[in-house]
Amino acid sequence: MTNDNKNKILSVLGIAVILAIFVSLSFITTSYESQINMLAERGGAFGPIAYIFITVVAIVVAPISTVSFIPVASGLWGWFTAAMLSIIGWAIGAQIAFHLARRFGKPLVGRLIPIEKLIKFEERFSEKRLFWTVVFLRMIIPVDILSYAVGLFSNMNRGIYFLATVIGITPFAFVLAYVGTLTVWLQFVVFLVVTVIFISWYVGIRIISMYQHGK
Repeated sequence: MTNDNKNKILSVLGIAVILAIFVSLSFITTSYESQINMLAERGGAFGPIAYIFITVVAIVVAPISTVSFIPVASGLWGWFTAAMLSIIGWAIGAQIAFHLARRFGKPLVGRLIPIEKLIKFEERFSEKRLFWTVVFLRMIIPVDILSYAVGLFSNMNRGIYFLATVIGITPFAFVLAYVGTLTVWLQFVVFLVVTVIFISWYVGIRIISMYQHGK
């Protein structure tokens, strides 16, 4: 088995683990709704601030994903607020990671994320439609990996990158925050539909790209 295949298998397993934790926390949150509401009232403003901070740190330095904790945020503050807090945390973390990669380059980034994970994105960032490439990749690639890759391998303007990031993560944040409030079976249906849509979109883009290059 090649390293590329191993990495793909590990990526799939990682996504599966994240989704399993997501569903489990959703079930726990809905089962203990009254207790969760009490925690939200007692936490005051500290809770949302702590959630944003943890999200930023997870993107910049920690090899973990906070996606699994979105159902808890939805249970504490409501799905709309949870989505907004996630967007703020992801956007800030992405911008910091982008700036670190742009400012300090591979010596620093290599200590945080294996460079091998980033090199495969280098060719993508030479495309003419870089803005929409980043928007699309932002929907399917972990925030930390893509942020460091764009900072290292592209000449994208910081402001344009921030806009592409916000556009890419916003639908994702709202969908996950709302899904976190649904039953397990409805979550399964939503994840299945979203997976089919993304696969169809990706395959369609690849076919169009191959056709254009063929001409």
